[in-house]
Amino acid sequence: MSTSPGRRRSENSRGAGTDSGLLSPVWAGTPVESVTSDEAWLSAMVEFEAALATAQATLGAVPAGTAAAIRTAGAGGLLDPVDLARRGREAANPVVAFVERLTDLVGEIAPDVADHVHAGCTSQDVLDSAAMLIASRALVLLSEDLGRVRTALADLVREHRSTLAAARTLTQHAVPTTFGLKAATWLTLMSDAHDRVEALLTRGLPLSMGGAAGTLSAYHDHLRMADVRGTHPELRLTELVASELGLAAPAMSWHTTRTPIADLAAVLTFTGGALGKFAADVLLLSRTEIAEVAEPAAVGRGHSSAMPQKRNPVLSTLVATAARQLPAYALVLNQAMVAEDERPAGAWHAEWHPLRECLRLAAGAAYTAAELAEGLAVSVERVSANAALTGDALIAERLAVALSAKLGRKRAKEVVARAVRTSRTGISPAEALERDLMKTGHLDETSVRLGELLDPADYLGAAVPLADGAAYRAGQAAQHTVRATGSEKKNDDQR
Repeated sequence: MSTSPGRRRSENSRGAGTDSGLLSPVWAGTPVESVTSDEAWLSAMVEFEAALATAQATLGAVPAGTAAAIRTAGAGGLLDPVDLARRGREAANPVVAFVERLTDLVGEIAPDVADHVHAGCTSQDVLDSAAMLIASRALVLLSEDLGRVRTALADLVREHRSTLAAARTLTQHAVPTTFGLKAATWLTLMSDAHDRVEALLTRGLPLSMGGAAGTLSAYHDHLRMADVRGTHPELRLTELVASELGLAAPAMSWHTTRTPIADLAAVLTFTGGALGKFAADVLLLSRTEIAEVAEPAAVGRGHSSAMPQKRNPVLSTLVATAARQLPAYALVLNQAMVAEDERPAGAWHAEWHPLRECLRLAAGAAYTAAELAEGLAVSVERVSANAALTGDALIAERLAVALSAKLGRKRAKEVVARAVRTSRTGISPAEALERDLMKTGHLDETSVRLGELLDPADYLGAAVPLADGAAYRAGQAAQHTVRATGSEKKNDDQR
């Protein structure tokens, strides 16, 4: 049977591209790119193996130099992610080939400790623990940028707390509001997202150690063979490894108890939605015919390949892109919770790519949103002009409320609605309303107050104090600093 040239080229190719983010501009070039790369994952896997060896050496189960040899072997640039990816097909995961290659490299450096690499361990312990290290670092970046967005939006709320604007419901002008309260909606969502990310970091993501089926039995026997005393030294080993990596010690194996992954999926999806709401409003308000806001300008940003006049809102476009993708990836993570037995076939494997993309998209979007929020320009003139487009009809609700005591709520609404429709023929709603009231015999002291009722600035309800409250709550949050995991601190000390 003949084979197409394209298929032959694919099968015969020995080269491989890079995970550059060519089709993922949300995270390409942002800080999360480097902490989620293939190289970063391999480095995290090496960290786990070194931490395990360090803990085992502390208990006297492996030679003291084992961890150092593992770190040296892993830092030499000889763990080829492309080669390991291809070899990973043979085991349906990259850890088996990784451990073989790492062991060979350790053997070249310190032959006497090579047999102690990965002692008692299993593939899922390595990859899950590496995933928690990667996630912790990505969450730190995410938290930092959400904090920036939070601060910038709080400033925006305070600046425009009483800037009169038209609220829009179902795309149409509704009632008067303030631009500050509109921004307070964004701020509240950012504060909620930030708090959720901080809660994950404060609680700490867990180490994964369970051995082949969650019993820690191979760890136990390995320690026993080294004459390590104690009823269950493997439990102490777990605590030591967790401490070494700066992860939380697990109460038990979570090979098929995927709470940590589900928690990440929930927080990252919520964060994407919060960022997406901000982006969606900016996209709407930056339309040419609305022009109430403008993204921060930068050389080359927003250019069209065809239309010289364009300056597209690319920052909010990138954020909106992430918000639309995150739920789909998170869905896979949630579906993977249905994992059979003590180690599943397919469910665990399905998590890896979606988890990384969730981390990348959320952190990349937050980084972009921080620049957007810090440089967002509000045109008070356009906000005011747009609010005036509806004229007196913007306070139609208020007129209906005022007349309901005399006409009844249903009748008052009908009268005001008719007046608003009549105003479209060139007569103001107030004039139309006065005519209607005169015809029906209801023209009394109520009509005298119509002029007062038509001032939209006098129909803001609690918009200003609500905006102030949102800004106050955001300001009450403790100052958040970028954390370093225990392993990062240790590595910094070593450097």
